[in-house]
Formats: sequence, C-alpha cells, structure tokens
Amino acid sequence: MAAKIRKGDQITVIAGKDKGKSGTVKQLVKRSKPFGMDLWLVVEGINMIKKHVKPNPQKEQSGGIVAREAAIHSSNVLLRNPVTNKPDRVGFKTLEDGRKVRFYKSTGEVVDVRT
Repeated sequence: MAAKIRKGDQITVIAGKDKGKSGTVKQLVKRSKPFGMDLWLVVEGINMIKKHVKPNPQKEQSGGIVAREAAIHSSNVLLRNPVTNKPDRVGFKTLEDGRKVRFYKSTGEVVDVRT
C-alpha cells in the first residue's frame, strides 16, 4: 500500500481541535482495525497532550507532567502544496518510464518521484 502522506511531509490539519495548523510529519503509526490497517501521524506541534511521567533514575529521567505530540488520524490532514501554500489532495499516477509518483490533484504537479 502506497501512503499518500509520508514522513517529512508538510501537512495542514483540516479537522479537529488544531484545524488550520501546519507541521511536519515526524512518525507514521499503523494501527490495526477489524478489516485492515489505519494510518495515524505524529506531527510536530499538533495534537499536544499532557503526559504524566514517572521518574526513571536508570534513564536519568525526571518525573512530572510532560507535553508531547499525540497521533492524529490521516483523514484529518492534507498535504500542503508549496506553490499555492494551501492544503491539497494527493493522487498517484505512473509516468511513461514506469515510475509511480504522487501528484497534487488541483495542479497536476508531481510531488516527488518514487524509485
């Protein structure tokens, strides 16, 4: 399965408490559901939560309340188009030489070339 959003992509949140915010994808998290897989994303500065952490002297970690990013579902984000500076839907197409690429649906411009 080819993912429309990948690690390092610039995205914009289109639904939820952080609607309108932008960030970079740090991690992809695949979670199983009854009939397939679900894709969740950890994005810098998006969906911040407070986590209560126990002190761990072996890792030299102090305890307390730590703010960190939680995963957000991939259906709540869109890839950011750098040309228009707006969120844009992404599709796949195959080039003449057989390479599969992602492209922006509004402009038809290729996002990147997949080898």
